[in-house]
Amino acid sequence: MKRLKTFLALFFTIFAVSLWSKDYVIYSVVQDIPMGDENELIKKNFYVNMGSDQGLEKGTVLNVFRTISRVDPYETKKRYIYKVKVGEVEVLHAENENSITQLVSFNDGEKDPLFEIEGFMIGDLVSVKVD
Repeated sequence: MKRLKTFLALFFTIFAVSLWSKDYVIYSVVQDIPMGDENELIKKNFYVNMGSDQGLEKGTVLNVFRTISRVDPYETKKRYIYKVKVGEVEVLHAENENSITQLVSFNDGEKDPLFEIEGFMIGDLVSVKVD
């Protein structure tokens, strides 16, 4: 009976943590309309579901990650999941549960992985950058 109680307590603890854990993501992207001018800079805002309730304020830098899934088609047929840093954004405006951010950097150098979509996209994960 004691084992059952211990098992149930452990099970419900793990279940509760999984319910309360939350992924923070880019949920919307808004950009200027390109006018075709030479050397035109197109400004983009990235909206994230993380705000002052999570400690964000103007100037906070967030890491942006993309989840990449690939299947080994040869021997194991195993699926591999990669969480790859794609860049950073900075908070321009924070409200309780959401923020508006802008691009700081995008990792597209020689030593960075190739991404199918260049730039941040809806669904990319965000977390506070810790130095």
